[in-house]
Amino acid sequence: MEMVDDKLTLSVEECAKRLGIGRNSAYEAVARGEIPVIRVGKRLLVPKAQLDKLLTGETPSVKSPKKETADS
Repeated sequence: MEMVDDKLTLSVEECAKRLGIGRNSAYEAVARGEIPVIRVGKRLLVPKAQLDKLLTGETPSVKSPKKETADS
């Protein structure tokens, strides 16, 4: 059975493996806004297109995944 990788996003762990860095380093880079993520519920997902832009030297729009408060 052939597996097709057609996902548009990666988990932070999958991103870390692709980048050749540790899991904790990847989460720290996400917190600093260095790795682009989108939040879906409690999950942090890294869009493949933005990661590819980052790796080719383009600057994707990156936001820190901080939780929004009722005041904002």
